[in-house]
Amino acid sequence: MRQIRYGVAASLDGYIAGPHGEYDWIPMDPDVDFAAMFARFDTLLMGRRTYEVALAHGDPWPGGMEVWVFSRTLRPAEHPAVRIVADEVEARLHELRARPGKDIALYGGGELFRSLLALGQVDAVEVAVLPVLLGGGIPLLPAPAERARLTLTGQRVYPKTGTVLLEYAVQPSARPVAAAPPQVRAG
Repeated sequence: MRQIRYGVAASLDGYIAGPHGEYDWIPMDPDVDFAAMFARFDTLLMGRRTYEVALAHGDPWPGGMEVWVFSRTLRPAEHPAVRIVADEVEARLHELRARPGKDIALYGGGELFRSLLALGQVDAVEVAVLPVLLGGGIPLLPAPAERARLTLTGQRVYPKTGTVLLEYAVQPSARPVAAAPPQVRAG
């Protein structure tokens, strides 16, 4: 079964964006091979806010990537290049994960990460920790969230920027079995 991998950059104090959603504090490290990173995936999941930021800066994902946007407010007819998911999130993700293909990237969006983690739909967390303290902003995992146990599977230091990439597997015991899964909060 395909894995859903959450990849994100975070400040040392745990924020994925500044207080106004800014991300100008994230350096482009010349040693990060973004082509190889994206080559592991053929599907990209994101929330509405992340999608809107991405659209404002052009189409940032590689060509041929299937993009799913989780939103209750976007109209599919107005966004034909992506798949809008508004309901039956868990069932749709089970279908997606069962299809043949590469792993699935969960890109940005702390609220979507929290929701999918609570559903047991996140297999790995890959955080690039940057040497900056923002003092506030959008947290990596917004409250309220349940505890999830992780196992370190890899790490790498990028000396030119001081970035540390930490890769974790989500422990199966952290994937709750719930009679009524939590609602995915989507814009």
